[in-house]
Amino acid sequence: MDFLEKYGIYIEDKELLQSALTHTSYSNEHKCPSYERLEYLGDAVLELIVSEYFYLHTDLKEGDMTKIRSRYVCESANYEYSKVVGFIPYIRVGNGQIHDVNETIIADVFEAILAVVYLEKGFDVAKKYVLTVIKPFIESNQIFYSDYKSLLQELIQTDKKSLEYRPVGEYGPAHDRRYEFEVVIDNIVYGKGIGKSKKEAEQNAAKDAYSKSAKIKGVE
Repeated sequence: MDFLEKYGIYIEDKELLQSALTHTSYSNEHKCPSYERLEYLGDAVLELIVSEYFYLHTDLKEGDMTKIRSRYVCESANYEYSKVVGFIPYIRVGNGQIHDVNETIIADVFEAILAVVYLEKGFDVAKKYVLTVIKPFIESNQIFYSDYKSLLQELIQTDKKSLEYRPVGEYGPAHDRRYEFEVVIDNIVYGKGIGKSKKEAEQNAAKDAYSKSAKIKGVE
């Protein structure tokens, strides 16, 4: 687990770092801590670092800063950052999850690892690490969207098509519930999505449909 060393970061608490790489499915099977608490902290640290960056480096108004921050602090962005950092092969999941180390899990682990860096090395080191990873994406104006429902709505509204999100099912134990939704446009299913909450599942369904937008007659 030397993926942080290229950033000059050497974590001494290996058990804590291991927890950051551990999904609840593995945690439940092996009776060890998962990344959930660390993810909670890492999410807050990430938002602060990116908020400070846009405050210091732009003259944008509050609403505009919030909007642009959401492009770089979201699941799809965290997933891309994770591929740069290179920790994905080290993520631990249970037997039932082993073939589904999805974008959501990977994005969560990114935040959990950031929490470990913050706890052991402090805010300044955490900020340097985050900006080293994220700034190239910002400077190249790469945009990650978190609100695909709004994007999809904007995409189809000119044609006055009907848009509906329908629940498909719920899966998994109570502590690790997954919800599946489909997005229906004019009674045709254009996308499906699974998430840890109904809201997340709807967003993922919208993302799936939005990526297929060229196939939606009249809005390509």
